[in-house]
Amino acid sequence: MRIAAFGNAKIGVVADDDTVVDITDLLQQYEPLGPADLLPDLITHFADLRTDLERRADGGGGAALDAADLHSPLTRPSKIVCLMGNYREGTDRPLQVLDLFFKSPEGISGPGDTVVLPPHQADIFHHEAEIAVVIGREAKDLSDAEAMDAVFGYVVFNDVSARGLGRSGINSFLGKSFDTFAAFGPWIVTSDEIPDPQVLNVTVDVNGERRQDYSTSDMERPVRELLTYISSVTTLHPGDVICCGTNHQGLGSMQDGDAVVTTVSGIGSFTIYVRDEHARAWQRGVDREMAERVKASAQHPVAAAAPAVPTAPASGGETA
Repeated sequence: MRIAAFGNAKIGVVADDDTVVDITDLLQQYEPLGPADLLPDLITHFADLRTDLERRADGGGGAALDAADLHSPLTRPSKIVCLMGNYREGTDRPLQVLDLFFKSPEGISGPGDTVVLPPHQADIFHHEAEIAVVIGREAKDLSDAEAMDAVFGYVVFNDVSARGLGRSGINSFLGKSFDTFAAFGPWIVTSDEIPDPQVLNVTVDVNGERRQDYSTSDMERPVRELLTYISSVTTLHPGDVICCGTNHQGLGSMQDGDAVVTTVSGIGSFTIYVRDEHARAWQRGVDREMAERVKASAQHPVAAAAPAVPTAPASGGETA
């Protein structure tokens, strides 16, 4: 099932005929305080609502997707947890220690929105295509066996990144959390539609030019392991999102006037646009310098010490 946000604070189900059917009224029984409560309420009560949702989707009467004014399906999660690195970059390296960072929910944008590059003197602004996991229930200290049962679904994510800010230039909250820098879309696909999140293809096209193009099979720490480790650190709630990191081979600049299309196979595709009032310019195409630098560090790694409990990520790399 595909869950979308559209129109004036509506939530709907995307039907097989490529229409979106409004189901906002079904959620009023849970007395949401505002639009930000709609998705957590839907997720929390999804098992009870599923029959009605399927009936609505099959009943027709939806709005055509191309006229539905889709928004980010995530409105205001309590946490956007992001991975630094987490891909082998096409090398056969040992597992690396990984680090996590939070990205501000204030940065959320969605299909058709404009990413605004701030005036801060970043070295460059990059697109980073990722698959992201939407949490389906309260989860703490998940075991390996139960981790995937905590997944509600998956969404396409573009982690817009400003490089070179802060004391060390390592990108975490400061380079990642400007308004509009957390692009999600086009909808959430429920977990039953994605039997294996480790076999999906991720791409970015900028103005029609293919840049990022990689498989989630290259992920160092798979979704299951990320869930067990992150839930050992912090309690996860319905609607929280874990962004699984990116493969840096194929990163490139985002600059004024760009149209950036982010796609994950099995989930969907959406476009964001870029505005920079300062009209700064960087080299077009793939950032080969960064790609080679990250691959070189992957080929000559400092191997990660295995954490005691649980066996999962611990500390970070140079780029995110």
